[in-house]
Amino acid sequence: MSVEPLTALPLDQLRRRKSVKWRAYPEDVLPLFVAETDFPLAPAVTEALTEAVSVGDTGYTPGDPGIRDAYAGFARRRFGWEVSPAGIVTTGDVIMGVVELLRRVTSPGDRVIVTPPVYPPFFDAVPEAGAVVEAVPLRETDEGFELDLLGIEAAFAGGARAILLCSPHNPTGTVHSAQTLRELADIAAGFGAVVISDEIHAPLAGPGFIPFLSASETAARVGYTVTSASKAFNLAGLKCALMITAHRDTSAAVAGLPDEVRWRTGLFGAIAGVAAFSPESDPWLDAAQAAIAANHRLLAELLAEHVPGARFRIPDAGYLAWVDLSSLGWGEDPGSKILREARVALHRGPQFGQGGRGHVRVNVGCAPEVLTEAVRRIGTLL
Repeated sequence: MSVEPLTALPLDQLRRRKSVKWRAYPEDVLPLFVAETDFPLAPAVTEALTEAVSVGDTGYTPGDPGIRDAYAGFARRRFGWEVSPAGIVTTGDVIMGVVELLRRVTSPGDRVIVTPPVYPPFFDAVPEAGAVVEAVPLRETDEGFELDLLGIEAAFAGGARAILLCSPHNPTGTVHSAQTLRELADIAAGFGAVVISDEIHAPLAGPGFIPFLSASETAARVGYTVTSASKAFNLAGLKCALMITAHRDTSAAVAGLPDEVRWRTGLFGAIAGVAAFSPESDPWLDAAQAAIAANHRLLAELLAEHVPGARFRIPDAGYLAWVDLSSLGWGEDPGSKILREARVALHRGPQFGQGGRGHVRVNVGCAPEVLTEAVRRIGTLL
């Protein structure tokens, strides 16, 4: 059965928002950069937050605000993954969780693998934890992007102690196959290394998505997952993420984290997360996925019409589009030219590390009319 796509809010209403997407640039700039969406909140989330405000529920976050059970139900419905609520601990946001886990499983100076082009904060999270970044870039094939498993194995053989997996991958939108995840787990296990999987974009993935911890018994033994409702449901400012384990050893490692890690969880984030992960929000999420899929198809058409020479592959998941503009002669950082001359703000490719030169990341979580105007403006630069 077809799903009616979610409708984005109008620009005049969006410009009343105080988040970074709508405050970083002047009003003549169309913002398609940071990972915020322009959709209305899921009704269940609005209702839960409104109720919390109405009763002044603005105190400390309890040890179990209900989000562990809510996420376990969500994972069962959406991924067919049986998660034990006992293996879930909350914190403020995904990168906060990543840093604390890295501090727990690595020693100062250890090397941690990242797979560029990749989410820019990965390059800051690793040194914040006292470790050193080792880049093993993705491989691009005719079918899309994939992990360089041989390169990852060589890095582990050379002494790397962990890998930060981005799943689905940001910015390419790649959903790693079950076979790839199983092989990654086996490689890590062979060297006594760990996998920390950032699955923040997973709620927007379709049935083909495999949570890392569910890929195999070995993955459950060597892996940690950090996720949140923040990207799919636009809740980043409310500060709630989940650190998930599926083995007694990894669960013990998380249990050994300082109590302050859990206390950083925002109460509104937990309240909103419970509502987002509830069955009541599934229709909203389906509609958001339909809108995003339609916008990805629209972007492909618009680029072909207005920006011939741009290379774009529709991603497997999420609302981020990785576009190669290197053939246009706009230099290593075409996003700076586009902002300056077309008044469109995109995330700049070089910030994603190796493989990012000549690229931009486009956020398509917006109205089709906004996306159309943005690409039309870019096309005038040719």
